[in-house]
Amino acid sequence: MNFAHRAFAIISDALFPGPLRAAFGIGLVFVAVTTATRLGLAVFAGEFAAPGALLAALGVGLVFDLGVAAFVIAPICLLIAVWPRRRMKGLSVALGVLMAPLSVLFAFTAFAEFTFWNEFSSRFNFIAVDYLVYSREVVGNIRESYNLPVLLCALALASAAVWLAAMQAARRSLFQCEQRYHLRAAATWITLPLVAYFALDARYKEVSGNAVVNELAGNGYYDILHAFWLNEIDYQRFYRTIDPEKARAIVAGQLQAAADAQPSFRRDVKGGDERRINVVMVTIESFSASFMEAFGGRNNLTPNMDRLAREGLLFTRMYATGTRTVRGLEAVTLSMPPGPGHSIVKRADNAGLFNIGAVFRDHGYDSLYVYGGYAYFDNMQAFYQGSGYTVVDRLAVAKKDVHHENIWGIADEDLFTLTLRELDHRHAQGRKVFAHVMTTSNHRPYTYPNGRIDLPSKSSGRDGGVKYTDWAIGDFIERARAKPWFNDTMFVFVADHTHNGRGKTELPPENYHIPMIVYAPEHIPAGRVDAIASQIDTAPTILGLLNFNYESLFFGHDILKPGPEGERAFLSNYQTVGMYKNGRIVELRPKKRVRVVDAMTHHEVEGPEAAALIEEAIAYYQTSSWAFHSGELRAIAQKPKVRLPPS
Repeated sequence: MNFAHRAFAIISDALFPGPLRAAFGIGLVFVAVTTATRLGLAVFAGEFAAPGALLAALGVGLVFDLGVAAFVIAPICLLIAVWPRRRMKGLSVALGVLMAPLSVLFAFTAFAEFTFWNEFSSRFNFIAVDYLVYSREVVGNIRESYNLPVLLCALALASAAVWLAAMQAARRSLFQCEQRYHLRAAATWITLPLVAYFALDARYKEVSGNAVVNELAGNGYYDILHAFWLNEIDYQRFYRTIDPEKARAIVAGQLQAAADAQPSFRRDVKGGDERRINVVMVTIESFSASFMEAFGGRNNLTPNMDRLAREGLLFTRMYATGTRTVRGLEAVTLSMPPGPGHSIVKRADNAGLFNIGAVFRDHGYDSLYVYGGYAYFDNMQAFYQGSGYTVVDRLAVAKKDVHHENIWGIADEDLFTLTLRELDHRHAQGRKVFAHVMTTSNHRPYTYPNGRIDLPSKSSGRDGGVKYTDWAIGDFIERARAKPWFNDTMFVFVADHTHNGRGKTELPPENYHIPMIVYAPEHIPAGRVDAIASQIDTAPTILGLLNFNYESLFFGHDILKPGPEGERAFLSNYQTVGMYKNGRIVELRPKKRVRVVDAMTHHEVEGPEAAALIEEAIAYYQTSSWAFHSGELRAIAQKPKVRLPPS
């Protein structure tokens, strides 16, 4: 033990001679905190099935920790190097002051990593960057989801422990080391962050085929900064591409566009005798298919959705395009594959794109976006107003009419009351309505009015949120049934995403599985559709059920009228985008990396079949990216249209 201590002292003194060893001690405390965080997340995630991969993740994680530690050590080395030699006590005080906010940062980041993992099964990513922007909602969610006094006390104790450990290591070094300065050593450590900046690469985290283990290999500080720089990723620059003309030809052929179509994926959809009925499309927050008994769910959480599934048209193999609400909104509104980085809902220059609401407006409908929260969140208001919708949100409901609200918005029952009010108003004017309704109650902190279901608010967690949302949907349908417009209305219920998009692979289809139900007893017979489909197919399918005739720039297809492209679903997870088809998953990643894995075995697949799937997936993502950036998605949306008279 004494030998190990002496060896450690010799090495540390060689790297950090004299008082610089104080920086070494503080750096060790930082690495200890980040390593403990990684081990804690491993226990939290229960990832011990592959000890070899876990050890590799811990090793790579240590490399990231040391790289980030360089950024912590450098300013401390600079401070020590310029501090007057005769005033070491003053230096000790200065380090104590400097370490106070740093200790809080170290402890807070560790706590934040656990709360973020609990929500997303991931280290920090660009969602965390968004959360820095929407701090009101995030802080409110934490306050309503957790016992804040206990959390703050734990944070204070952890911060104090980190501060004491760092200062003990620093002061021992300042007053027990030889008082000499080595400017060359200080200069080395001051410039080391530059080396770390160029040396570290996010690809180092890919230590195995297990996506969760790969997440453990990361470092929260590095990951959030990396996400900040790569919030929006140019597909053309960073992902595999093929000849643009070939890509557009593949997509045109898949979508059965005319040979002379401009743009190449534009097509004329011929429906026939149109059904001019209202459409209410409800996108349900975080509603996995596995919650429903129709898909093997237990605990009777969704009796109303299960009843609607039996009485309506149930799509049994529908898949979400992503893991966030804005991804689902993008898919069902624009019918586009999920490009890497931000959803188009959050991007600049997203106004006037071809969308389902525009098609309805061209047929004389009022297009509404109805949201229970404040629509400025996630740029929803700007996106939908720029897309021609009338946005109706929390501001349209008087305080006295709210039964319950939390940081995300009013309870779903109050949201549906608002929806009924908007439909009543337009029905009285003789207007047809397309209303896109976005729920919020099935979201942490899972609070709702008492007495609605047999599970108490908040303490029941996700189960309570699911069951309350299901109750609110059932109550909505029953209240709508009494309306004069009910028999001439089609209701569509589809989740925005699942409650868990993470799995052993980057894009596990089973964790993207969501329900979609079309309910219109007077117009659509009950049944089941077992074709693999994507959220981007929602808009063409709704319009197909109405037999609408329209010019289309959608990348999705009518699920009930499959074309030559066959059954496929598009999936995304932050930087990885892909396609699920024929039991295979195509993964497209930055730095032009691609691979195909078997959805069942998770083994990598090669050969002609894999090559064809890769080419098809690339064609969709490359062409849709080009269409957005070139302005081709506005080709129809900006044309003057002849409005049909209201019915």
